[in-house]
Amino acid sequence: MESVQIRIGQVLAGLFVVLVFVGVGPTGIAADELDFVAHIQPIFEQYCVGCHGSDRQEANYRLDHRQAAFGMSDSGETPIQPGDSGSSLLMRLVRGQTSDRVMPPEDEQNPVSPQSVRLLEQWIDQGADWPDDDVIADEAQLTTDHWAFQPLASDVVFPHGSYPATNHAIDDYIRRRLVEHDLRPAPKADRVTLIRRVYLDVLGLPPTVNEVRAFVRDSRPTAYIDLIDRVLASPHFGERWGRHWLDVVRFGESTGYEVNRDRPNAFHYRDYVVRSLNDDKSFQDFVVEQLAGDVVGVDAATGFLVGGPYDMVKSPDVNLTLMQRQDELADFVNTTATTFLGLTVGCARCHNHKFDPILQRDYYAMQAVFSGVEHGERPLRELISAEASQQRQDLDHKLADTKIQIKSLREMAAGLTVSEKDVNSGNRLPPVNARQNVEPLAPITARLIRFRIHATNSSEPCIDELEIYAADGKNVALAEHGAVAVSSGDFANNPLHRLEHVHDGKHGNAQSWISNEVGRGWVQIELPQPVTIHKIVWGRDRLGVFKDRLATAYSIEVAVEPDGDWQVVASSERRQPFPGARSAEDGFIERLPELEAKRARQLRDDERRLETMVQRLEKTLPVGYVGEFRSPPATFRLYRGDPFSPREQVGPDALTVTGSLNLEIDTPEQQRRLALANWIASPDNPLTARVIVNRVWQYHFGQGIVATPSDFGKNGVPPSHPMLLDWLARRFVEHDWSLKWLHREILLTETYQQSSRPNNRALAVDAACRLLWRFPPRRLEAEAIRDGILFVSGELNYHAFGPGFLLLRIDHQNVHHYFPLEDLGPEQFRRMIYMMKIRQEHDDVFGVFDCPDGGQVVPNRSRSTTPLQSLNLLNSKFVLQQAAALSERIRSLAGNSVREQVLTAFELTLTRRPTVDELKDAIQLVEIHGLKSLCRALLNSNEFLFVS
Repeated sequence: MESVQIRIGQVLAGLFVVLVFVGVGPTGIAADELDFVAHIQPIFEQYCVGCHGSDRQEANYRLDHRQAAFGMSDSGETPIQPGDSGSSLLMRLVRGQTSDRVMPPEDEQNPVSPQSVRLLEQWIDQGADWPDDDVIADEAQLTTDHWAFQPLASDVVFPHGSYPATNHAIDDYIRRRLVEHDLRPAPKADRVTLIRRVYLDVLGLPPTVNEVRAFVRDSRPTAYIDLIDRVLASPHFGERWGRHWLDVVRFGESTGYEVNRDRPNAFHYRDYVVRSLNDDKSFQDFVVEQLAGDVVGVDAATGFLVGGPYDMVKSPDVNLTLMQRQDELADFVNTTATTFLGLTVGCARCHNHKFDPILQRDYYAMQAVFSGVEHGERPLRELISAEASQQRQDLDHKLADTKIQIKSLREMAAGLTVSEKDVNSGNRLPPVNARQNVEPLAPITARLIRFRIHATNSSEPCIDELEIYAADGKNVALAEHGAVAVSSGDFANNPLHRLEHVHDGKHGNAQSWISNEVGRGWVQIELPQPVTIHKIVWGRDRLGVFKDRLATAYSIEVAVEPDGDWQVVASSERRQPFPGARSAEDGFIERLPELEAKRARQLRDDERRLETMVQRLEKTLPVGYVGEFRSPPATFRLYRGDPFSPREQVGPDALTVTGSLNLEIDTPEQQRRLALANWIASPDNPLTARVIVNRVWQYHFGQGIVATPSDFGKNGVPPSHPMLLDWLARRFVEHDWSLKWLHREILLTETYQQSSRPNNRALAVDAACRLLWRFPPRRLEAEAIRDGILFVSGELNYHAFGPGFLLLRIDHQNVHHYFPLEDLGPEQFRRMIYMMKIRQEHDDVFGVFDCPDGGQVVPNRSRSTTPLQSLNLLNSKFVLQQAAALSERIRSLAGNSVREQVLTAFELTLTRRPTVDELKDAIQLVEIHGLKSLCRALLNSNEFLFVS
């Protein structure tokens, strides 16, 4: 038996030699045939991603994404060591070679098969090739059959059959659904009702008596068409529909939170919205401008991004401050997604969306788009005068020329030559940031790499980790690979900041090196042998907690031998200027010859003088609260949304299920927002057109075709008329995204012109009127009620645009306090859209009419009925004041005849004459209690408060 065993062993050994000789691994798969997707990905999916995927990350480690898989686990080890399966923690765990655990855990009774173990081993030994675009499980080939993500459906031609032919496709779609439920449309509304409905709905103001009379007398077939064209051309159109849009985008004019400071320059965004709607700006442009207006020359439009609350009081607690920033970014992402896409992307902040095809990675990809956006003010170029603009251009040209000359001298001092073309190139690297900076290099052979710091943003410079990458992606700077570090000196022998930390592979402030010189110092890595390097990565604190001690002026030099020629391969000169960086003047001037140093000092003086002139000019320019934009820091997917639990880095992108923006991870800030805006506003994106046509439909009929206008996902309500929704969306895009075209199409339908009278049989079938068997009556919003009262009283101030009026007195302390104004005058009688929207505060009278304060997005206002509403409309100082003004106006028009006063009062407020009984009762009321009492009664009537 023993001899047989020996013979079998010899045969197996010989076979192994043959297999190796012919290039076949122990699995029977040749080296050039081993494929990640075919052979390795299925293993990870079967055994690993359940505990190490997007939803769960045991040991803070995941195996469903390349960058995360090659990262570090909780044990501090890198589980996958390309080229060395024996040193790879992953293989020791899979084989059960660790003392305390085996993967998968034994209690799961799902051990990795021997064949799979051999495949993993072979894959790692061959370099662990994992293509960048291959991800595991839920991130691969994400698809959905949910209706909202599908392309717009083709038009449907309905046979009229049992219902009369219509003149409009919209009516065809509506009638078809009515027939399915054995319902018939209501008869056409009378002309008085119709003109009042159109004015209140489209303009938010009632028609005048003369306008009503003229429309009633107009017998032309085009009378109604002309009426619609006339109201759509009114400047009041943008004021009415602008208010709807400001609800959707949570616009307010104070910070909210505990200090709640006012934003006196936020009104520019509101004015932009009103003007855009009046001008019938293409909705496609409207989208792009609000996300990237600074790119396309409409600065006021980006007030959309920062229109929400802002917690401006930062905490000394780093954890709280990081969470505050996450909340700001969440506001940008959530508002953009709900406003334009009708999706609750914010639900994926901590995990993959539980209902919709939205990955947690998608949330952070969108966050990366907005990671450079910050609350603040900046000049509005479109409002700058020609003279000031020319002056600014001249100063900018002189300043740019001066900076180019200074850069040239810096490059001379650094030994690096950069042409003027390169300096002005738009391809310069972004400014340095504290977390991570990538220095791409032309391939160069080096053994010694020296990072020399010339200036910092504060104190002694700190380096978290200095990484040097070879062509195979290996970080050759690590001490475990034999690299040796030396430096100009360590920081006070502090154990947290020692030289060995600069290349130990561990991240964070507590594992970093700090120089012993303020604003300068150098650190050098010596490799065991010369290596061709392609990239250098460095940072001050990879975890993103600390931002001080950041190198803002530096150069990187390489050499093959210590006594050989040193060559500068990278420097801060290749980057955009760091905002607010301390000057590196002394550092580079010291290295210049005397003549050039004298010239450099003069240029620096010129630079300071020009910068001072620019600052003084900027103080005279109009500014708006429209956001500031910085170089975007790196964005990481956060485990359960915790900013202290970063996972893999995420680049800017859209939703995986819809495709990709195809942006690089270091794409400049403006290009990120512009790319996202163009994707949202693309005709190929079916969500955007559906969402906006549904919003317009909602405001005309009180409820959208999709009753959840900001949630088109699975948790939203399915469309009542899906084919109609797609027909509207398709035609809307074909008509150049024209909102006024869309309004006109809806307003001209028979469906819109129906009577609002109820029908008992129809009510029993469809009480909510989702099928639109009549025009659904509804109470007007707070703004339309207040504006209407001022309009009929003759007190309405038509002044448009500019700073808003306040119904509150502000106590300007650190924490702003607001108190109602005692006396109101013409300045407070403007349309309510021009009222300064203070968060957490409401107008005493109309705030109770479900008026949002901008604290959150409000896609569809509720309509409550409370005693306070009736009491405010009947007894408030404002209504009493306006009732008195209305009675004076009536007397001036009708004279002293009580009968004529009553007739005039009804026409002014309800746009009709009273019935016989109403006339009798009203005359009696005026004779006993006075005309003012009749005015109060009419202003409180449902007919005045409702559009029907």
